[in-house]
Amino acid sequence: MVAQQEYAHELNQLFKSINAWINFSQASFDYQLVLANIWVKAFTEVIQELISEQVKGEEFLQVWSSVFDREFAQKLRSEDAVLVQGKFLNTAINYWPHQQQLSKEFFQLLEISSQINLINLLNYLYKEKIQVGVTPKEEIYREDKVVLYRYKSAVPSSLNIPVLIVYALVNRPDIVDLQAGRSLVANLLKLGLDVYLIDWGYPNENERWLTIDKYIDGYINNCVDVIRDRHNLEQINLLGICQGGTFSLCYSSLYPEKVKNLITMVTPVDFHINEGLLNVWSGSTVGSQALDVDLMVDTLGNIPGDFLNFVFVMLKPFQLGVKKYIDLLDILESEDKLLNFLRMEKWIFDSPDQAGEAFREFIKDFYQGNKLIKGQIEIGNKRVDLGNIRIPILNIYAEQDHLVLPASSLALENYVGSVDYTVRSFPVGHIGMYVSSKVQKDLPPTIVDWLKARA
Repeated sequence: MVAQQEYAHELNQLFKSINAWINFSQASFDYQLVLANIWVKAFTEVIQELISEQVKGEEFLQVWSSVFDREFAQKLRSEDAVLVQGKFLNTAINYWPHQQQLSKEFFQLLEISSQINLINLLNYLYKEKIQVGVTPKEEIYREDKVVLYRYKSAVPSSLNIPVLIVYALVNRPDIVDLQAGRSLVANLLKLGLDVYLIDWGYPNENERWLTIDKYIDGYINNCVDVIRDRHNLEQINLLGICQGGTFSLCYSSLYPEKVKNLITMVTPVDFHINEGLLNVWSGSTVGSQALDVDLMVDTLGNIPGDFLNFVFVMLKPFQLGVKKYIDLLDILESEDKLLNFLRMEKWIFDSPDQAGEAFREFIKDFYQGNKLIKGQIEIGNKRVDLGNIRIPILNIYAEQDHLVLPASSLALENYVGSVDYTVRSFPVGHIGMYVSSKVQKDLPPTIVDWLKARA
């Protein structure tokens, strides 16, 4: 009897696996057709523009890259394409448990083959020269994987109120201290700022249950209190970057008595700006049909950083997946340019996995529900009302940002209660805000001068 039950169970599992495979195969085929159609249309647009503009020489690749990625994004943003892509992604996740062993063996081979490429060879040869996050710092506080650092400075602080940098959970905060000459942190220190930073670490399976409550009402609040106690202050300054800016807005709404001034940089506020491909793919238009985040988290636990890297590359597939590696050939003879490239690559692909529950909440409540501007986010059983923020705000955005569209950041003014509200923009993309030499000449003084005027 027991043997029959086991046989029936195994047979049932087999049927489920076959059914999941059929669904996945069909969804995969449909998605490949959509992609092929989009690539053909984008390619046609590229050829037409190249001919009409009579593009020649060095401009050819740049025009090809920008036009192709523009057309690709426009066509893949349509509801039909998003639904097909969403079905493919969701069925792929549903199929995942049925082919884990095959995937494990496949990805082992893929991992071995991926090690044999020019980028990894260059990383190995120059590993001592491409260190990032080089500004000296000391650990002040640690909780779980989270570490609060204070940067060391040779310049006496000219402001008695320190600034705490709250970076995104995605990627590492090393981008704000990438290298000498391209370091927001180092430049702020030179101008007399006392700088702290939260390092979120690398969540493992034990942290899959971490919630946004824990990140904001736990880690951020505790770090703020540590700094307040060290400096004997009631309030400190916050500098929130990207998703960290969204977290800083939530925190400032809940604890306005602890924040003196708030700086938001490339920060998403209105998540239903549907010109943004990342917003649409995350479900701003069709919800879970684009991304069933419940299925994803329940199946995978933590969200792999490699998956997020793939998504970001697909937002600009030609520029980020092809062109930059062609450009690499032109800089091999310049060690400085090569090292700059390798540092960026090191940062881009150093992507921590995302704690599953926090990822679930951020996708459902922010991207799909747009609850931040609706006043429907709850942290620690308290409602986040942006109207509660009445402290001075400096909102900085990138004019060419394709991850956080300017309109998403600029929406902030419509919802906060601050009278002292300042906007500054720079003619760069999302990453350019950190690494552009021009921006690094202008951005740090903008921040410091603004803070000094409100000291």
